[in-house]
Parts: sequence; C-alpha cells; structure tokens
Amino acid sequence: MIKRIIFLFLFTSFASCLFAQETKEELQRKQQDLLKEIRDLNQTLKNIRSSKNKSLANYNLVKRKIAAREELIQNINKDMRLLDKNISLNTQEIDRLKKQLDTLKQEYSKSLVFAYKNRSSYDYLNFIFSAATFNDAVKRVTYLRSYRLYREQQVDNILKTQELISHKIATLNNSKNEKNLALQDQNKQLTDLEEDKKEQNNEVNKLKSQEKDLAAQIKKRENDRRQMQSAISAIIRRELAEARKKAEAVARAKRAAEEERKRKLAEQRRLEKLQQQKEQPSVASNTTPEKPSPEATAPAEEEAVTGVATGKPKTDRVYSDLESTDEGRAQSINFESGRGRLPWPVDAGIPTIHFGSYTIPGTVLKGKSDGLYISVPVGASVKAIADGEVSSVYDLGGEQAVTVRHGKYFTTYSHLASVNVNQNQQVRPGTVVGHAAANDAGEGEVLFMVINDKSVFLNPEQWLKKK
Repeated sequence: MIKRIIFLFLFTSFASCLFAQETKEELQRKQQDLLKEIRDLNQTLKNIRSSKNKSLANYNLVKRKIAAREELIQNINKDMRLLDKNISLNTQEIDRLKKQLDTLKQEYSKSLVFAYKNRSSYDYLNFIFSAATFNDAVKRVTYLRSYRLYREQQVDNILKTQELISHKIATLNNSKNEKNLALQDQNKQLTDLEEDKKEQNNEVNKLKSQEKDLAAQIKKRENDRRQMQSAISAIIRRELAEARKKAEAVARAKRAAEEERKRKLAEQRRLEKLQQQKEQPSVASNTTPEKPSPEATAPAEEEAVTGVATGKPKTDRVYSDLESTDEGRAQSINFESGRGRLPWPVDAGIPTIHFGSYTIPGTVLKGKSDGLYISVPVGASVKAIADGEVSSVYDLGGEQAVTVRHGKYFTTYSHLASVNVNQNQQVRPGTVVGHAAANDAGEGEVLFMVINDKSVFLNPEQWLKKK
C-alpha cells in the first residue's frame, strides 16, 4: 500500500512539473521574442533618429516599443504567478511529506520496540514450536519473515521520503531564486517603460513643432495613395477584361464542340434508322415498336456521354471571372487558406504606418493608408508572399511597383528602387520581386497592399503571420 502511495505521488508530481515546465518554456520563449523585437526597434530608432523629418516614424516605433515592453511585463507577471503557484505547491508537499515521514518513523520505532522485546532465539523458536499444527508453524515462519521484510521496507520508505523532501526543498529554493530574478527583471522593465513613455512624449512634442512639414508629407502621401488606387484599379479592370475574353473564347469553343457532337450524333442515328428499315421485312415493320427519334434520344445520350445532368456542383462560393481557369481557382483557394499564415514580404522590418485611418499625435492632422508601411534597410529584398503571376511592373513618381495576381486576389509591392521580375512571370512565395527604395527622409521603406477583384483594399496584417 505504501509503495502504491509513493508511486502515485511521484507520478503526479512528475506530471505536474512537466506541464508547468512546458508552460514556463512557452513564457520564456515569448519573452525572448519580445526582447529581440525591442532590441530591433531600438536599433531602428538609432539609425533614423538623426533626421528631423522622421518624427512620425520615430513616434510609431516608440509606440510599438512601449506595447512590446508592456506585453513583456505582462509575460513576466504570468511567469511570477506560475512561480508563486509552484512555491505554494512545493511548500504544501514538503509539509505533507514531513508529516508522512513522522508517521513512518513512529511506525518503525514501534516495530523496533517489538523486535527488541522478542529478540532472543528462544522466543523465536518458542513462537514457532508452540503452533498446534505443522501448517500453523509454517504460517508463523512466513509471518516472521514478512515482518522482517516489512521493517526493511519501512527503512526504505523513510529513506525515499527523506530524499523526496530534499528534492522538493531544492525545487522550492530554485523557484524562490527564479522569482527573485523575475522581480529584478520586472523592476528593470518598468523603469525602461517609464523611459520609453518619456521618449514618446518627446516625439509628440517634435510632431507638434513639425506640423506644417507633416501636413505637406500627408498631402503627398494622399496624392500617392490616389495615384496608386487608380493604377491598381486599372490593372484589375484589364485583368478582368482579359479573363472574360478568355472565358468567352473557351465557352464558344465548348459550344461549337457540343453542336458538332450533337450534329454527328443525329447523323449517326439517321443512318442507323435507314439501315434498319432496309434490313427489316415490310410485314414485320407493322408490329415492330417504333424506335425513338434521334431528337428524343439525343439529350439522354448527351448526359451519358458527358456524365453531367444537373450542371456544376452546388457551392456557396461565388466564383470570379479571374477564377475561370483551374490555375486561377487554385491560386485563389491557396491564398484564402493561407490567411493569417502568409509570410512577410521582407525578412526584417518594422511596421511604421498601419492599414486604415491614422492621426498624428499632438496635432489635428489625419491620414489614411491602403496598405502597410514597413521600415527596412535601403536595398532590402522584397519578396512575393504566395503563388501567382506578375500582372504589372510600373513606375509611380520615380519609384517602381509590382502587382502580382493570386487568382482573384492581388498583392502590390511599392516604393521599390529596382525590380527583379517581369510582367506575366510566375512567382512563388519567397521570389524576390525587387529591392526597397529610400523614402523622402532617406530611410528604406516598403508599402505592401492586398486587394481583391472588386478593387477593395484589405488589411495586410490580417493575411500575414504574426511576428
């Protein structure tokens, strides 16, 4: 019974520790990712801080750094709560084991007293030979052996319990040390957070002082945005028109083939009927059932030949003209199935302006973005995020852009200094479409957009995997 209790205790403790360890590993991995992001943000800020025209980018980077540090502090708090739970559980286990050890020692002490009182060989032999029968004597010998083994097991249980207590105490001390380190890390991050907030306030003050320059920048971005909208809409209209032409040509070819098939079938039936009329006697012709006309049998045979009687399978999906081919449908479905898991168009970059409307802190200025602005080193490789075909390579205001079609979806990579692909070229995830150009502030920047066949701009970050 005692063996079973100890086994269950060890198994439960191991399982609990394993689950806690996995959770702790996840927390530590998340902490490392956040620390790396903060280091990257600090490095980017260091690189761009020299320019007075980059306050908006600075502010967005500091804002993201504050969010990352707050998430890091929350992560540390979760780690500390886990450590507190482990400390509490280990303390309870140590108390329970100590009580169990006291009970084992008491039982062993009683067995020693009993053994001492019956220590002589005469008492041992007298106990055996006083048995009424031989079987009873054998049972008494077995009992004495079992009692001796029981005392040995008691000693073993005491030693194992003492070992468990020592292990739990060591684990408890380790948890306390980890908690102290976590507290120190938390205090450091809280101090850094206050510095980040001061830095954010400084950036807001800079933005206030540069309101006129920022207004001009937003106006230029708005003009660029409208030009981009016009260019992308034209590309989509052209793609739709070409897709319709191809679909109509395929439909005409299918109709012609179907009409030819029906004509041949009708001619075949006519010849067969003439042949039958020649071979059958005139008397039998009065009793032979009239065979259906070719026109009556053609639809049934048509279904037998084509294997389709009710048209296309019913589905809730509304197909676009850009999905009239098997390749187009496959690319669309592949793009949709990757939503939230598609790779980023750059290996290392930090979003500076997100999709949608945004405001300039400390001012009344507002702007709108149809995509995601990503700060990258000048010349950084920009890559396609999914299988597709290059729809267009074009120039906008001295900077180049590439639009790739993925079935009924489009991705656009703008602010490129150079382009590595050509129109109608097939691309795969990771294909380098170009390299990042420098923006007005002299820093590398890429604008990434996702658009559907209705020329509606979609939030790119909902399609890309989480960083």
